[in-house]
Amino acid sequence: MRSGRPLVALLAAVAVVVLVVDQLTKIWAVATFTEGERVPLVGDLLGLTLLYNPGAALSIATGMTWVFTLAAVGVSIVVVRIARRLGSRTWAVALGLLLGGAVGNLIDRLVREPGFAVGHVVDFIAYGNLFVGNVADIAIVAAAGLIILLSLRGVAVDGTREGHEAVEARTPAGSGAGGEAQPPDAAELSAEGPEAVPGDEDVARRETP
Repeated sequence: MRSGRPLVALLAAVAVVVLVVDQLTKIWAVATFTEGERVPLVGDLLGLTLLYNPGAALSIATGMTWVFTLAAVGVSIVVVRIARRLGSRTWAVALGLLLGGAVGNLIDRLVREPGFAVGHVVDFIAYGNLFVGNVADIAIVAAAGLIILLSLRGVAVDGTREGHEAVEARTPAGSGAGGEAQPPDAAELSAEGPEAVPGDEDVARRETP
């Protein structure tokens, strides 16, 4: 398990990078594009379209912006509290991505129109005709993927693996890696007493008819 402070620093660094890139690209998109117009990048698969999203991804729950504001605040608090238990570099990166993405969209909801806690999030990356997102959304999706992968592998936030201690507890002290009993060594045989190892005189008497 790794030391906690460097991992917390890694988490914070990842979150700051995501936050800065997200906000700078949003400022650029607002200053460069006209709302609703599409600039193709890879044909119809990928483009740039400025939108102001009052809801979640795919413009779901557009009348419940304040709910997503509270959710972003809650996620940020949870990540900060979990950071004290960090023992995995991958978990630090995943939580940094999640924190940076959550705060990036939270800032939009707090400072953009139409008002505090109900502001619309700036989206500008168009994925075909499916939905439009931003850098914060990419970070959140990447974080979710990493967290799912870590969970499937049984890696906890503190860096330990599920069932590791249980396996060690069930393995006998004298067993090998495969759980098979190992033959006693010379020290163990000598500790059992003189009768445990036959001497030369005993062997001679047994071989005499």
